[in-house]
Amino acid sequence: MQEKDASPRAIQSNRWRVVILGIGLVLAGLLALPGRTVTTKYVNDLFVFLDGAHRIAVGQLPNVDFHTPLGPLTFYIPAAGYGLSGSMGGAMPAGMAMVVVLLAIVAAEIIGSRMRKVLGLPLAIFLLLIVAAPANPGERIGELTFAMFYNRLGWASLGLLLVMYLPRLPGARSSKAVDAACASFLVLLMLYTKITYGVVELAFLVFMLFDRRQIGWVALALVIVGVSILMIEVVWRGGFHYLADLRLSGQNSGGFPTLTALGHVARNNFADLLVFLMVAAIVLNLTTSYRHLLFIGFCGAAGILLIEQNFQRIGILTLGASAAIITESLCRAGLPSRHWKARLALPLLVGFLLLPAAVSNAASLAIHTYCAAEGRGKPIPLPAFSEIRLVEMWSAGQYEYFEGYNRTLADASAALSRLSTETERVAVLDFVNPFSAGLRLIPPVGDSVWYHWGRTLGPDYHPAPEQMFVDIDLILDPKWPIEIWTGNGMRDVYAHYIARHYQMVAQTADWRIYRRKAP
Repeated sequence: MQEKDASPRAIQSNRWRVVILGIGLVLAGLLALPGRTVTTKYVNDLFVFLDGAHRIAVGQLPNVDFHTPLGPLTFYIPAAGYGLSGSMGGAMPAGMAMVVVLLAIVAAEIIGSRMRKVLGLPLAIFLLLIVAAPANPGERIGELTFAMFYNRLGWASLGLLLVMYLPRLPGARSSKAVDAACASFLVLLMLYTKITYGVVELAFLVFMLFDRRQIGWVALALVIVGVSILMIEVVWRGGFHYLADLRLSGQNSGGFPTLTALGHVARNNFADLLVFLMVAAIVLNLTTSYRHLLFIGFCGAAGILLIEQNFQRIGILTLGASAAIITESLCRAGLPSRHWKARLALPLLVGFLLLPAAVSNAASLAIHTYCAAEGRGKPIPLPAFSEIRLVEMWSAGQYEYFEGYNRTLADASAALSRLSTETERVAVLDFVNPFSAGLRLIPPVGDSVWYHWGRTLGPDYHPAPEQMFVDIDLILDPKWPIEIWTGNGMRDVYAHYIARHYQMVAQTADWRIYRRKAP
């Protein structure tokens, strides 16, 4: 009799998981199949990932051959997309599409075994759209960009891991190994993409150790994470360099957030925080659970701390996920008919947290798919970037700003061609160097893919010039940097070294170009 009762539940569970996986495949196809990248802003950020992908394609290792405070997966994802699509224009869409599929597989297992469709399906769509949409969270529809995609991965990964707060549904087969594999995958993904999310996810696993019902898979997941880190280090040998790059970034970007900064976050996200607190109050009033209280506090605090260190004003994306999770927990306990107001209010409140972001991300993905398929916009004026299109949307000033940046790239490209630089390595005194990847040049060794004044370098803490320029033949000094504080800061910090070891060989309307002096 037990087998007969379990069989229909297992079939229903499998169908439910197939639905989630199917949604992931559709989103991945919409992202990758056009084979182009469309962007409206943060073009310089996009070049950071493409420069890293180009370096990996020629055999370099992140944090070993080039420096970055971002994890190596930040560059292996676009590198994998570059290998799959065969073009720089398809690198980010194809790379992110692969991640969407992987997260859809994990979501199918985690959400499909722990949540019912009425709450699980909206949450799965919400989380997968965060990853699939080429848009920075909290910004307007149509502001297309792959910049800071690691934050979108972090929000979605953390949201999926939080679902594991719920024990498996009674009809779902228990599998400690599968749960541990899913959890460790999510943690490792973020430890090697953006470490702040990985640290929060590790803290959540430690919190879950106090749940006697689930301690088995949690302990196994922590063991898998530890063993995996050791194995990765044996192959990569960049772990200590990664920590050193993170330390340098920490020295420049400051310590813990101030109360004033946290207050700005709370004010900007007041509506979402208020709705989240309403959900929490209803659930705690009806269930009175200290574990729920700690979980709610963890999700709210982690979300506020994460968004404060992001380049993001609104959109604490842990709130919607955790609201859906605690609502699912309450529904499992069973609500008496006298609590009909809670039955009505909770889905509406959870929908308020999930629906706006899901609609915005779906619209941005649709716009990107349409523009990419139609070939709209102006191509970036570097040969390898011809399938990356700058499109004019309704953001005032953005298109003109980056169109001016493109003009300076074309000017530098023409100047480099006159200097016959096919075998020379190039550096740029600015936020990013787009020329190694864009002109298919040999990338230098020992420099960084990303310079940001006050974040990755500053007047007191910065890479030594002997390290940065050891493999540099040509230095491009922009007259109009894309990030003016970075351009001016680098020029001041490294002026004496450049004057001693380089001489100006060309000057254009937008650039000064220096070549290393003969020994």
